[in-house]
Amino acid sequence: MATQQGTALITGASTGIGATYAHRLAHRGHDLILVARNEAKLQALARQLATETGVNVRIVVADLTQPADTAKVEQILATDPAISVLVNNAGTATLEPLKAADVHKLEAEITLNITAPTRLSHAVLPGLLARGHGAIINIASVMSQMVQPGNTVYGGTKAYLLHFSQALAKEVEGTGVQIQAVLPGATRTEIWSKGTTPLDALPPEIVMEVDDLVDAALVGFDQKELVTIPSLPDAGDWQRLLDARNALLPNLSRNKPAARYTP
Repeated sequence: MATQQGTALITGASTGIGATYAHRLAHRGHDLILVARNEAKLQALARQLATETGVNVRIVVADLTQPADTAKVEQILATDPAISVLVNNAGTATLEPLKAADVHKLEAEITLNITAPTRLSHAVLPGLLARGHGAIINIASVMSQMVQPGNTVYGGTKAYLLHFSQALAKEVEGTGVQIQAVLPGATRTEIWSKGTTPLDALPPEIVMEVDDLVDAALVGFDQKELVTIPSLPDAGDWQRLLDARNALLPNLSRNKPAARYTP
């Protein structure tokens, strides 16, 4: 029997933030569809959560940098009426100067961090809107706000995901569908083992444990936050940034150049 909470589909679910979301949402009563590349880890997690919570857990082995695998997940999202939550968590990070980076690796990063969540959101959205409830949770990053060397592509992809979430929230306003963008800071996950900066090289006071990160993100979700930044002590700082951007809007597009550009 399906649960009353519906089914949550989580990408990048085999470890780290995705696996922790799986634990939390299972304990909240959601059935699960867990998507990742590592079948063995997915199977182990599925068995554990089914035993602990009694929810139904399905696994989908997929590499979301591959169009055929992404299409497979899109089909599930578009056709399963039980799906109530999509967590776009799968992602990767390249933190190094552009001239030194492997361009093929960067292309895969753009596909995973931008193309996949866009396509999956597009696939699930019509069903959520038709049912009048549900949520899309996009795991972005505080790196979306950091313009610095070595962050050309990763920060850009996460800035896209933040903007995507903010614009999508306006599109679905009043429909019963909730959008949330979560901006983690440095979090103790396996993503650091694949990058150029070891986690141990970071000051410990800036590294959050993954359980704390996901628990905070879900508090923000329950509070209907559009943007949740678990590390930010004063939410007013973010609101002031939004206010400053909104103050720019009347002057961003005008029929004459600004006076400083007069020849």
